[in-house]
Amino acid sequence: MMSFQDHVNWLTTELAEILDLDDLEAKIYLNLLRTGPITASALAKELDLDRARMYRTVDKLVNMNIVSTTLSSPKLCIPVKPQEALKISLRKKEDEIKKIKKIGEEVVDRINDEISSNQTTNFPTFRVVQGKSNIFADIAQLIENSSDTVYIATTLQDVSRMYHSAIPEKIIACEKKGGKVRLLVELDDPKLAHFVKRFSATETKISKLPSKGRIVVQKTKQMIMSDSSLTNQKTTNTDSDFSLCTNSSEMIDNIYTLCEVLWDNAQPLSALDVKNFVRKNH
Repeated sequence: MMSFQDHVNWLTTELAEILDLDDLEAKIYLNLLRTGPITASALAKELDLDRARMYRTVDKLVNMNIVSTTLSSPKLCIPVKPQEALKISLRKKEDEIKKIKKIGEEVVDRINDEISSNQTTNFPTFRVVQGKSNIFADIAQLIENSSDTVYIATTLQDVSRMYHSAIPEKIIACEKKGGKVRLLVELDDPKLAHFVKRFSATETKISKLPSKGRIVVQKTKQMIMSDSSLTNQKTTNTDSDFSLCTNSSEMIDNIYTLCEVLWDNAQPLSALDVKNFVRKNH
């Protein structure tokens, strides 16, 4: 059974993804909603945080228009309503999209006209991608371009974060091309099954995974992997996640085969199966 604190932790993670905050910023905002107007030093004491760090974080939230401060002495921190915070986040994203659309096509045309390259290579390539938003964008693109089977093996916490990215809608695009996305996830508490179901993978199974990292592999095409210590660490730095991306056929074939074996031995996601799985593994 989830405790109240577990619910708060999940809410913090989801809020951070929606409002483009790190975990500490989301935690402070939620606590300001709970406490009402309060000084930064008092909130720092309540959350057992360094005051200097609290002041820096509050200043950042003020600059984002998510928190305001009074003119009184001492200053009180006042959060905006959640509905307004969501509107602020949406406006920011819309402005970014408009900027990209306005400038992007012109820049691409200039690149094609002024910088041409006929270089091609069949060598396997490797690259390291930093930051969850960049990694999730790569995963979304991999899925969108696939017309075959894609395996995702990761933790429940990571699934919850991916839910707030473009990945779920790209699964639909993959399915329209005849592809499918198979999700393998560990699940210790059956009450959390809805966090998995709402992700809407083509097929989902629960299984003990070989690591707490993230595996995304497209048959014969591409693989994206993250280390367990980076994927699931409790950090306030959203850029601390790193992934290895490769088109090495040898690595892809080995990991894809591993996912097939895990899939064949996993349990389908249904209420009864979840309960039986949890019972067998405790």
